[in-house]
Order: sequence, then C-alpha cells, then structure tokens
Amino acid sequence: MRYSLTLLGSICAGLCFHAAAATAIGNVNAKRLIAAEASANDAGNWLSTGRTYSEQRFSPLEKITDKNVDQLGLAWQFKYDLDRVVQATPIVVDGVLYTTGAYSMVYALDATNGKLLWKYDPKVYRGIQASGCCDAGNRGVAVWEGKVYVGVYDGRLEALDARTGKKLWSVDTVIDPERNYTITGAPRVVRGKVIIGNGGAELGVRGYVTAYDAKTGKQVWRFFTVPGDPAKGDETDTITMIRTTWFGDQYWIQGGGGTAWNAFAYDPELDLLYIGVGNGSTWNYGLRSEGKGDNLFLSSIVAVKPDTGKYVWHYQTTPGDSWDYTATQDIIVATLPIDSKPRKVVMQAPKNGFFYVLDAATGQFISAEKFGSIVTWAKGIDKTTGRPIIDKEAADYWTEGKGKTVFPGSQGAHNWHPMSFSPRTGLVYIPQHTTAEHYAPLRKAGKPQKGVWNLGIEVPAVPEDKAGRDELAKLFTGKLQAWDPVQQKEIWSVPYPIMSNGGTLATAGNLVFQGTSIGTLNAYAADTGKALWQRQVSSAVVAGPISYAVKGEQYIAFNVGIGGAFPLAFGVVGERSPVVPDSRLFVFKLGGTAVMPELKRQTVRMPSPPPMTASAADVATGSALYGDNCAVCHGLGAYGGHALPDLRHLTADKHAQFQLIVYGARAHLGMPPFGGRLEPADSEKIRAYLIKRAHDLKNELSAEVAK
Repeated sequence: MRYSLTLLGSICAGLCFHAAAATAIGNVNAKRLIAAEASANDAGNWLSTGRTYSEQRFSPLEKITDKNVDQLGLAWQFKYDLDRVVQATPIVVDGVLYTTGAYSMVYALDATNGKLLWKYDPKVYRGIQASGCCDAGNRGVAVWEGKVYVGVYDGRLEALDARTGKKLWSVDTVIDPERNYTITGAPRVVRGKVIIGNGGAELGVRGYVTAYDAKTGKQVWRFFTVPGDPAKGDETDTITMIRTTWFGDQYWIQGGGGTAWNAFAYDPELDLLYIGVGNGSTWNYGLRSEGKGDNLFLSSIVAVKPDTGKYVWHYQTTPGDSWDYTATQDIIVATLPIDSKPRKVVMQAPKNGFFYVLDAATGQFISAEKFGSIVTWAKGIDKTTGRPIIDKEAADYWTEGKGKTVFPGSQGAHNWHPMSFSPRTGLVYIPQHTTAEHYAPLRKAGKPQKGVWNLGIEVPAVPEDKAGRDELAKLFTGKLQAWDPVQQKEIWSVPYPIMSNGGTLATAGNLVFQGTSIGTLNAYAADTGKALWQRQVSSAVVAGPISYAVKGEQYIAFNVGIGGAFPLAFGVVGERSPVVPDSRLFVFKLGGTAVMPELKRQTVRMPSPPPMTASAADVATGSALYGDNCAVCHGLGAYGGHALPDLRHLTADKHAQFQLIVYGARAHLGMPPFGGRLEPADSEKIRAYLIKRAHDLKNELSAEVAK
C-alpha cells in the first residue's frame, strides 16, 4: 500500500509516535554513538550509516540466530514513490526509521509497522541526471540532536526537523556550478560537524570534503583532495605538498578528480576522520598527468582532524590510478591481533582487488593480499613499501597508446556496496565482483562540459552475438566472500551468477544477511557460509541491510530497488537478471505473518520496429553518438539492464516523439535534455542505430522461437 498523508497528518503521526520518544525524536549525539560502540546497551538502534563510527555494520542483537532464522517472516513493507534505485542504509533511532529513495527523497517511518510519519522531497530537477555518473541514488541520511541531514543529488546539504521533516537549513556544497558535481553519499556527523563529499570525477571535477556546523549549516572547513589551478594559489601546505606528484596542466583543466563520494569512518580515541578518495579525471593517466607522478590523493585513504580538516596521514592504494580504482569503498575501524598483539587498524577492500590493513593511528602499511578472483593490473603489493607492483605489460595502455583488457574493470573487485565485519568471527563479509574492462586511450582529452563523461578512453564495444555475450557474462559474476583480515585469505564464499549484489550485515546471532541482483534476500551462517534462509523479491538489491529492535522485538530490514552503474551501463550482462523496477523496504521478524507482494518477473514484449531506411554510414555514426551520449544510462550496445527503458523496445509513438524526448519533453521524468549537445540530424542517426538494434533483437528472438 502506498501511504499519502497531509503535512498536518505527518506531524501528528510524529507527535503521537511512542510516548517515550515523543520529546526526544532523533536523539543521537557523540556520547551515545561512542557508547554504542563499546557496549550492547544501544544494540536496538542503528545510529549511523555503519551503525557506529567504526562502520563495522555489525549488530550485537542476537534474538535472531542461525538456529531460528528460518522462522523469519515479513513484518511489514513500504512502497517508495519512485521505482528507481534504492541504495540507502536506513537509520533507526528509538523506534523511528529514516531512509531515502531516488533523487534524495527522505522518509520517516514507524519502525514497528512501516507507517509513514513524514516525507521530504527536495524537488531535484530530474533533468540533471546526466551530471552524475551512476544513477540518482542516495545512500542515506545522518541523524543528530533532533535533526536529519541529507545530501541532495544536485549538491545541496539540508537539515530537517527529525520530528516533522520540515527543512531547517540548506547549503549549496558545489564550488563551481559549471562542473558536474552531485551528492549520492550519506553524511556523517562528527564532533558537531556534518561531513559530506561529492561525486563527479567521470565528468571533470575537483574533489573535496566539507564540514558544516550541524546546528547552523555554516561551513567550518574544506579539504581538497587534489590540487587546483596553480595560478590561483594553493589553499594549504598540504596542497603544495601533493602538487609535486602531478605533471602538466591537464589535471587541473580536467578537474583532477579525487571525489570523496562514499566512505568515511571516525575513531574517537585517535580523533581521526578517515576519508576514502576516488579516481582521477580523466581516467587516462597519460592525458591527466603525462603518465608521471603518484597523483595524490587519488585512490587514497586520508586521515584528517575532524575539528579543522588538518591533514594527518595518507595511504595510496593505487598510485597514478588509470583504471577507475577508487578507494571510496567502506573503511572499517577495528582492533585485530597483529603479530599476536591487539592493534587498532583500518581495513578496506577497494576496487583494485587487494584487501588492505593499515595502522589506524599512523597509516602504516601492515598487509595486503588479493581478494579479487582475477587481478591482472598488479602482481602484488611490495611488503616493504606497501606500493603495488604494477604489471605494465598487462595494464599500461597510455604509454604506447595500445588498448589493454584489465582485471578488475572499472566496476572493481568490490564497489560501494557495503561490507561488514563481525568481531565474533573475526571475518569481513565482502560483496565481491569479478569484472574486466578494455581500456583504449584517446589521443586528446575532451573539454569538460555539463552532462558529458570525459574519461580519456574510448567507449568500450560489447558483443552483439549471443555466443559473445555468453562469454562476456562469465567475466561479470559475483560472490559473497568471507575474508580473514589477519591471515589475509578467503575462509568461505557463496557464488552468484551476476555481479553488483547488495551490501552485507553481520550479527551476533552468527548470521550474515545479503540481497542480490537477481532478486533474493539471503541469510547465511557467519562462520561457515551455510545458506539458512531466502526470500524472493521483484527487484534487485544493492543496498546494505540492517538489524534493529523495538520493545524487545528484533527486525531485519532490506532496501530493494534496481539501479546504479552496473544495470545502467552494463545491461549486456544485467539483462540476464529476471528483476523489474519495484522499489520497496522489506522488514522481517521471527514469526512475521504479513503477506509478501506479488512476485514480478521480467517479460519480453517486443514491439515491431520501424523499417530500416538509414544508410550503413548513418547507423555507424549513430552508434558512436549513442556510445558518447546515451550508453551510460541506456546501456552499452543498447542493451537495457531493466533499470531504465530499453531503447530497442521503443514503441511507434515513442519513435514519433523521439526528437521531443531528446530535447527535453521528459526531463521531469529524469530523461536529460540534449539541446546544445546534439543536432536534430545527429539524434536521428542515434534513432537509426536503435532501429537497427531493435531489428537485431527481433531476429534473435524469432530464431529462438524457431528453435
């Protein structure tokens, strides 16, 4: 059921909800977050994105265990307004659950029954979608001292009243509106400051992290992750230091990249904020920095002081990154037995396929080993220096201008999908991928402009024949991987047929929960990986689940909703999943008796395509134009991955409206307007290419029927 309440009704619901909490809605502070780390006294709440500052995503709750998890039933479910990507990790504070949907819409729900308390829509202009790399998702909110904080897709950071959803303040975090900055990540609140980064490195921006006063929204500090235009001077001594690792002038012209769009962690004892920094802009190291220098702080974990943003230490996972190997994946703080002594560490499994353990106080390299199933870009990590031993023959495509197929590809061996750590088992649970990509360099970088990717490499081709697609699909698989960070080895794993599966949750009940891209919700024994429970849902799962408790009842919550970079760009593989767009929040408890919604599965309804009238030359030109302008959302090779419309399936009326749609008729629905970028003759060539691809699909389906 879709709930719709007036603002007055929403406020009343919030005021009436749980008398014990009526005077302290959203009551999260530093004392409470730190106490939740040290004890199980606040185990029933999920106070921050990773539950606590350490980002372990471990729930101390143990009413649901490996012995009774098979008795889980649906407690309630909530239908989102938009059937688009759902990436959020919900926050639960004293019986209220806060979550987000696409385009940064915020929802407050009664955590016991899913009743909508209030909803906030930041009114994002949907035509801005092309300014982001990887869909209009949002990974959740922060809650602090009666306020809810959300990073908005268009770059705003906003504070809402936790009781009513009323906007209290709003700031624009974007330093240059002519560049492609977006926010999809969840804010964190540390020492009274809201911490937020931005995305946009695929489209030519300079990365930075900003801290704002949680009460007023006033900017406290800003930490740039890469150097800017030297003519404007260096903001800090740290920028002067890292500029020596960059060469030429293209890095600052192209933006440099280094966006911090996802990972943050905090250690209150050391008083260090850890920042995960992303890839370069352009990806191509040869164009970006003349193929020289480490290009700090790309692909790095950086530690700063949260009160001032002052640099303390860094560790770079991929010096001179040229493959989109971000270090924006989860950073987990934990104490591990290193050389038989307890040592506080930070852990990360970034895109590059190596699992890193570093000293939390100093950033000193402790260990790293391959967790990725196939890793070809580096032979290993030098145990003395902590630097990768890059295999130039396998991975250097910029020096001689020769394309190389490299493992992992830009989707990484692990992307943003959250991993978890169980202090009970000592294992990290990683949503691992196997991926590959062919990197072929361009001779010249394009000019940064709104809504245009600028990677410095050619758009990769994908096979159009079934046999070729079958072989390609073998390279894009996934698994749930239980990793021992001390021994640096896999303990057990569960294979999945398709990559981009959901984040993980570990619990004290010896359980690991994870959803998948094929529409299943799963529970496994944390120590052995034994499958214990499963439910099917209509859509894919990419978000991380949580566990919480209200009045002694433990719940498991899964956000469900297809989207993100993989199903959009890699539909050639993603179309194999049977899921459909159907965005919901599912919450389970022992003995739950609510009825699951009807299971929906993908069906092929192929309209008759228009006749082929365009020349082969126009179709070829249309293919190139499609790759440059359309593929990131509608799929390489025009293979749709079920998240957005498959353009091979255009109906006659859509073909008739094609020009209108391209130039803005559906901007309010998320289809970016291409006026000023595409001439009408160019868009007609794109349509000719789509007609050709529709005929290809029709012929393939007819051949299958004939068999």
